[in-house]
Amino acid sequence: MNPKKRNTIIGAIALLIIAVIAYIGLGHKSTEASAVDTKVVKVGIMSGNKQEQEIWKTVSKTAKDDYGLTLKFVYFTDYSQPNEALISGDVDVNAFQSYNYAKNWNNAHKDTEIASVGDTFITPMHVYSKKITDLSELTDGDTLAIPNDTVNETRALFVLQSAGVLKLNTTDSSKLVGVNDIVSNPKNLKIKEVDASQTARALDSVTISVVNYNYATAAGLPKSESIYLEPITKDSKQYINFIATTSKEKDNKIYKQVAKAYANEATAKAMEVQYPDGGERPAWDLEF
Repeated sequence: MNPKKRNTIIGAIALLIIAVIAYIGLGHKSTEASAVDTKVVKVGIMSGNKQEQEIWKTVSKTAKDDYGLTLKFVYFTDYSQPNEALISGDVDVNAFQSYNYAKNWNNAHKDTEIASVGDTFITPMHVYSKKITDLSELTDGDTLAIPNDTVNETRALFVLQSAGVLKLNTTDSSKLVGVNDIVSNPKNLKIKEVDASQTARALDSVTISVVNYNYATAAGLPKSESIYLEPITKDSKQYINFIATTSKEKDNKIYKQVAKAYANEATAKAMEVQYPDGGERPAWDLEF
């Protein structure tokens, strides 16, 4: 064979081999990148609670070990933000709300819908005070604080009704109520409506305050110091928290795996460690 022709053939073969290797390499990298993209899940949660962050570390490990998922957390400071982020696509799922909250969100946002991919926990509300040790010690004209957002205000008022502090025009806790729905207030209590995150801080200026458990924990208020605990009944199902996504993504296999990574024994044990007083309880297999 002509040496010149042979070198030309060898050169062509070499170029072909390089092209094939490059193609395989790029294809492999593209596949890897695609796999990573589909395996990273952005989770919206509330900030400021170290206990919850520790629990989510456990969930992250389970998600990674059992399902090959990497959870990336996006933190929010108030309840108005996580669902907006979910709808806009800034997060894939969020974990901060109860079924009651989501129901009212969906009613107020007809063009969107929040759906559950799995239950997480339930936490009763507490009544705290720095001035009295029992609700029977309330005196005429005392001031109490409750959350000012519709859902938590409703829940707080029903807590106070269950404690016998006041009476509402309904016993149906699935209905939204406000201070205007109080029909009996024997001790003429003054009601101060504040942001849910400020109910613990309000204890310096009121006699009693109804506080969500996560904010009580963040403020260093132990369950043992509460003077009244919201009872857990069949009506409490609406207060179970869950991992949420949009209705369009409710059957997403990966998002359901995030929920499964949460609902297991490792998470339950982490809750026991972080909340030894039992203030936060696993809800994925809760029986009423």
